[in-house]
Parts: sequence; structure tokens; C-alpha cells
Amino acid sequence: MVMMMRMVMMMMVMMMMMMVMMMMMRVMMMMVMMRVRMMRVMRIVVMMMMRRMRVRMMRMRVMMMRVMMMMMMVMRMRMVMRMVMMMRMMRMTRMVMRVMMMMMMMRRMVMRVMMMMMMMRMMMRMVMRVMMMMMMMRM
Repeated sequence: MVMMMRMVMMMMVMMMMMMVMMMMMRVMMMMVMMRVRMMRVMRIVVMMMMRRMRVRMMRMRVMMMRVMMMMMMVMRMRMVMRMVMMMRMMRMTRMVMRVMMMMMMMRRMVMRVMMMMMMMRMMMRMVMRVMMMMMMMRM
């Protein structure tokens, strides 16, 4: 009878132990599953975040590229404007130079003509003098 009681007690204890073990196992499994699930979720979230970040980065890059392009365009425009201004200035100076050259040429021409006139006058005078001398001699 005592043996039976002991056996029953032992069985009960064993059953309790088994139950506790099973509970522990279940809890452990639940924990592991939770962890796996959490890992998966975290991975998905991280992937999403990365994607967002990548998209943002791409957008930023595109924006930067656009800004750079705009800056380059502005720089180029400035350069072109400067070149055009320089060309205009050069043209103006060229025009002025041409006019100056024309003036110089005109002056030279005038000088030459004046010289020619002077020479002609001198020659005329000389001839007149010679003629006068001849006339005098004849007389």
C-alpha cells in the first residue's frame, strides 16, 4: 500500500516534471520562433529603410547633379558672355584701329599731296626765275 502510494507519488512528480519540462520547451520554442520572426521583421524593416535611404540618396544625387549642371551652365553662360563682351570690345577696338589707320593714311596722303604741291611751287618758282634770267640775258 505504501509502495503503491509512493509509486503514485513518484508518477505524479514525474508527470509534473514532464509538464514543466514541456512548458519550458514550449516557451523556449516560442522564444526562438519569436526571435526568428523578429529577425525576419527586422530584416524586412532594415531592407525597407535601406531602400528608402537609397532612393533618398539617389534623389539627392540627382538633385546635386542638377545643381552642378545648373552651375556649369551658369559658368558657361558667364564665360560666353565674357567672350562676347571681349569680342565686342575687340571689334570696337578694331573699328577704332581701322578708323585710326584710315586717318593716318589720309594724313599721309595729305602730307604727300602737300609735299607735291610744295615741290610744284618750288619748281614753278625755279622755272620762272630761269625764264626771267633768260629774258634778261636776251635783253
